[in-house]
Amino acid sequence: MTTSFARAILVGCVALAIGRSVAAQAPSDSPFPTGQIVPDVVCAADSSHGYALYLPREYSTARAWPIIFAFDPGGRGRVPVERYQAAAEQFGYVIVGSNNSRNGSQDRAKVVAVLTTDVMKRFRIDERRVYTAGMSGGARVALIVALGSKAVAGVIASSAGYPDSKPRKTLPFPIFSTAGTEDFNRLEMRRLDEALTTPHRLVVFNGGHTWLSSELATEAVEWMELRAMQDGIAPRESRLIDAMFARRAAAAEGAGSPKDLYLAARAMVDDFTGLKDVSKHAARAAELERNRDVRAALKADRDEDNREEQILSEVYGAEQRLTKDDDRTAALMQLRHLWKDLSEKAKRQADSVDRRIARRALASLSASTRTTDADYLKIISEYRVSRGR
Repeated sequence: MTTSFARAILVGCVALAIGRSVAAQAPSDSPFPTGQIVPDVVCAADSSHGYALYLPREYSTARAWPIIFAFDPGGRGRVPVERYQAAAEQFGYVIVGSNNSRNGSQDRAKVVAVLTTDVMKRFRIDERRVYTAGMSGGARVALIVALGSKAVAGVIASSAGYPDSKPRKTLPFPIFSTAGTEDFNRLEMRRLDEALTTPHRLVVFNGGHTWLSSELATEAVEWMELRAMQDGIAPRESRLIDAMFARRAAAAEGAGSPKDLYLAARAMVDDFTGLKDVSKHAARAAELERNRDVRAALKADRDEDNREEQILSEVYGAEQRLTKDDDRTAALMQLRHLWKDLSEKAKRQADSVDRRIARRALASLSASTRTTDADYLKIISEYRVSRGR
């Protein structure tokens, strides 16, 4: 199934499911328990499809509820539901994790269509507050759905971005993205974030290629709540806004470095403009932006990105030369040197920029390299970092 065809199906099915939500609501409260994870709800229209579910303790059909449709790369719907459970309880969200959507699925459009239709029929969902979330290949599914439908209010993307890899300056929805410091898709998420001019936020945590933590999931949902209030699709709750503002301001003051303080102040301005007086934080951000240490730290971050990109480019360039008989020997020598250097740096005990770049690059190359060249496969096998590190 082509990407465009699959997307067309997704658009129609998701829009249809959401458009029918009000008319198709169950007349009574859900038969599913609230306040606990239901690991496998079977879809009524197709028993081969199912999902993990979390309904907040206060759930009832007396009102409509925001929802997050979550996609795991291995079809483990319970995993994202567990990560978002605390946020769902705190902010009143329904969380659904597909048990069928996984990397390599050929019927992903059907999976999304069956899932969304079943959920929108069974539960009282606020059709203005439909969100998608995912990790790795699941994040790409979340973005496919959002890019192909005007019904999605926001996306939380962990460790992967656009399915077509095309950079975008604007999106019709806000996006909260995450990546680990040793995540092989960290560079992709950095590039995605820096290109956007519409509402966006990126959080890089200490770790690898994995789902965001429950704490970070709560932060992401809180951010979506702020965006919803700014966009007028959720009522402005002064008490909630004040509490968020006070907590974020306190965290900003406790930032560990001038660069972190600058980024926190700038985020306060971005997130609370129109909701609170942010003039103090705007002035602080403007002052810190001129700070020599801040400018040097931001440049160091850009340099780290560029170094990683250059390493990957060198490897990909050498790989392309393997098919040229007159350049093959030199290409193999260069590839051995590059992989060996990355392997040695990746195995260092002490954390450093070099080690993080090497680990990300090795993981990225191992995941993306598609070769049948026997000599090159020996090099890869010798120097790749084991999955268990």
